[in-house]
Amino acid sequence: MTTLAKNKITELFLNQAPSFENFPQLREKGRFLIIENGLPALKEEEYKFTPISKKLEQSISNFSPSKKSTLDQNMVQSHLFEGFEGDLLVFNNGNYDSSLSYVNQSGLEVLSLTDSAPELLGKIAITEKDPFVSLNDFYFEDGIFLKVKKNQKIDKPVFFLFFNEANVGQVISPRILIEVEENAEISFLENTISLDDSAYFSNAVTEIKGGPNSHIQYNRLQSENKKSIIVNNLETDIHRDATFTSVVISLSGDMVRNNLSLNLKDSGCEGNMYGLYLLNGKTHVDNHTNVDHTKPHSESNELYKGILADSSRGVFNGKIFVRQDAQKTNAFQQNNNILLSDDATVNTKPQLEIWADDVKCSHGCTTGQLDEEALFYLRSRGLGKDQAKGMLLYAFAGEVLEHVSDDSFKKYLTSIVQERLGSNF
Repeated sequence: MTTLAKNKITELFLNQAPSFENFPQLREKGRFLIIENGLPALKEEEYKFTPISKKLEQSISNFSPSKKSTLDQNMVQSHLFEGFEGDLLVFNNGNYDSSLSYVNQSGLEVLSLTDSAPELLGKIAITEKDPFVSLNDFYFEDGIFLKVKKNQKIDKPVFFLFFNEANVGQVISPRILIEVEENAEISFLENTISLDDSAYFSNAVTEIKGGPNSHIQYNRLQSENKKSIIVNNLETDIHRDATFTSVVISLSGDMVRNNLSLNLKDSGCEGNMYGLYLLNGKTHVDNHTNVDHTKPHSESNELYKGILADSSRGVFNGKIFVRQDAQKTNAFQQNNNILLSDDATVNTKPQLEIWADDVKCSHGCTTGQLDEEALFYLRSRGLGKDQAKGMLLYAFAGEVLEHVSDDSFKKYLTSIVQERLGSNF
């Protein structure tokens, strides 16, 4: 098998590949594309600022799928944020743990992928679209299928809580499929806890389908250990008059790649993407977003902000597609960054591709330092340097936090961000 591999990192994954029997067609397709295309080489355009294949070669030694850690209810409860009310779905090294999870709200159905065998699996996150989707197709053991039934408004959030431990396996492959039926409404929260300080590779795929007039919010906190290597592929299809909003807060990790794609499949759709990355040390975070407008009268809003210190690195690559039939589209995209160190860097590339002629679209980016005049003004009013700096940074970051739907989770995130920025006063 090794002679078929396109490059060394592909060979390493193939040599320790799993032999799971469920979903044979999807797995074989993923395996074929991994052999055919390989994982990204250094010069490949989509990954040229994020050499994740090289990082995997340097940091990972065991390429076999991870095993479950030892978890109990006390450990799980200790990682719930104050004020949490809702349903809890726990993942143990990428695998759903029903014994530590609970779903009490009516209108929700949660099954393992193996038990439900949904036809949607692999139809939203297309195997060919990204090499790490192909790898997940090949490597994931099982996952969950969550369905929100027609006309159901789920009042309290569903919390995905992931526990990752490198000492029981370094390749973690979560898989989630969500279907929100017509006129349904739900919000999701996500957090990942690193149980040790060793390097691991988490390669997650989440597929979401939003039916007509559905309303979905997805809020993610990303704060794993400093050696973790992370790829998140979140692919969403929404249909007529549906809305989807995502908020991603990235704080730590060795190298993080967030692929977020939103496909507006019909008229009247609204998509919103918000992101905040607060980076220090040598943390590298790459946010790649795609919004695809395919039909008339749709709207998208995108705002990503970054604050980078030390020798951290941020990447933002945002693409908005407006197809020929998507007249009367409104699309906005903005990326703003503050660099707190001469060694911090950011690569930003907002893009528009428009084939329609009756649209309102804009994009832009800024990169700079703290406003010295504003800093001087605050200090002249009696604030210390660190306090004034923290206040300005939080004012910059807070615009993203305002879009978090759950009040308790927003309060939790606010306290973390304020602590990171030194503005907890």
